[in-house]
Amino acid sequence: MFGLFGGLHGGGTFEANYRCYPVSFLDKLDAENGDKIFLPPSALDRLASLQIEFPMLFKLENRKAGRSTHCGVLEFVAEEGMVYMPYWMMQNLLLEEGDIVKIQSANLVKGSYVKLQPHTQDFLDITNPKAVLETTLRGYSCLTVGDCICLHYNNKRYYIDIVEAKPQNAISVIETDCEVDFAPPLDYVEPNRDEGKQAAAAEPMAADVADGAAEPAAPSEPEEPKFIPFVGGGRRLDGKTVAGNGPSTSASGPPTSSGPVRAAAGPSGSGSTPATASTSAAVAKRPAGKVMFGGGNRLLEKQMAAQQDKAAPTAPAPKKEEKKDEAEAPKFAAFTGKGRSLKD
Repeated sequence: MFGLFGGLHGGGTFEANYRCYPVSFLDKLDAENGDKIFLPPSALDRLASLQIEFPMLFKLENRKAGRSTHCGVLEFVAEEGMVYMPYWMMQNLLLEEGDIVKIQSANLVKGSYVKLQPHTQDFLDITNPKAVLETTLRGYSCLTVGDCICLHYNNKRYYIDIVEAKPQNAISVIETDCEVDFAPPLDYVEPNRDEGKQAAAAEPMAADVADGAAEPAAPSEPEEPKFIPFVGGGRRLDGKTVAGNGPSTSASGPPTSSGPVRAAAGPSGSGSTPATASTSAAVAKRPAGKVMFGGGNRLLEKQMAAQQDKAAPTAPAPKKEEKKDEAEAPKFAAFTGKGRSLKD
């Protein structure tokens, strides 16, 4: 064994303790895009004497925190007793500058499957995340479950957790075909189904409100009274009431001149009515020597018709008979007007 910072054990296993520092101390900022460390030249001599197989892989362990990971080696240019590693590896191991880290040679199988989980959803916004990931993993020698690797792309850092690996928790990714799967990002929140239903129900309501269909109906105003013609009870010209509440359709009214005219003009016979006889008597009393054109005095005929209406029954005549009487009335009445004598 070679003191505090280095040692050689039998059985072909390399094991040593070094003080760790970030690669920025060597001005090797490109080494941050991978998992390779810088060891002192003495470590290369010991590894050569042990005939360690290539690629050289190591296990890093922080005994105080109980954290461990795996890595490769990039160069043997570090100062004796020191090791330089990417800062993200120091964060995974909970190491500070100058802390002691145990380094041990390891043999890892080639990986066939790895599952990654981004910390933020913006990693999924990359145009071609598969190509970016393949380019980034070229700087890595191995992957260990529980590690958080850092991916640099377009001047932005993306942190990705190693969630699962097959066939072991620590695998080699050098010259191997490895299937890569992605888990949902840590900040991903699944949409609530109830909220989705409420939003879907609110969209038609919003559309109805926009169209004015969902607005509350205005209180109905009282309608203005409309004019209804011919209401009330019917009345006859002689003052008698008409049966029924509807408008008067009675045939009563001023008598037409066709009846009296025919009675005056027709010959007297057995079928003559009293009104006809009185009309003839009135004509006979007129002075002799005058020829009267017409059916007699119209005023006298109206008075006689009024007397006949009073003597007639009060029941109104049926509508059909009224229409029949109106149809029988001649449109042209001859010998009407005032009488004139030949002397005038």
